[in-house]
Amino acid sequence: MRYLFAFLLSFIMSSVSAQKDPQAKLILDQMGAKVKAAKGIQANIQLVSKNNKGKALGTKLITLKMKGERYLLKQNAVEIICDGTAVYNFDGANSISKSSLADSDQALSPQKLLAGNYDKDFNYKLLSQNATKATIELYPIDKRKSFQKVTLVIDKVKSALTNATILDKSNNITDVKVLSISYIAQLADKLFVFNRAKYPKNVEIFD
Repeated sequence: MRYLFAFLLSFIMSSVSAQKDPQAKLILDQMGAKVKAAKGIQANIQLVSKNNKGKALGTKLITLKMKGERYLLKQNAVEIICDGTAVYNFDGANSISKSSLADSDQALSPQKLLAGNYDKDFNYKLLSQNATKATIELYPIDKRKSFQKVTLVIDKVKSALTNATILDKSNNITDVKVLSISYIAQLADKLFVFNRAKYPKNVEIFD
């Protein structure tokens, strides 16, 4: 029985480790290290939504400003501010929803895509690579996530994300394209502090 247990344990451990492709990990870790070393990141990103039949539903252009765990996402009047602890989501009209950073973890934001810290939340494998580009597939470890798979295209020379495709639970697709990115942006800390006075008085806050 002892030997059977040892065999099963060995099998389980080898199966788990195989879910973290070491070639993919090397590329992801390099991207993550570049993000961690950056004092400020600013990016322009295009999101194209498609239904499960591949029909385009709309395009959004967003800006992202990020320092560590803190970030500001803007798309026209819509804003999402994270101060490192709480996330404030302004719908651009009349309401702001507040949630903890942990509660917002079920979705996949552009900030999380760019962060390059995938070990905790994903298993991954390298699909293909050449001298300049790598394609990596991510699968969420927590099956309660709102998506089932993410495909990343990474510039190996710059250690930076260029494209991503997110497949949700209904087989709808979001194509993410990084139009431009700077890792040396000078960003004031006050950008990531929620300020109620910035918004109209009739805007309600839901906690």
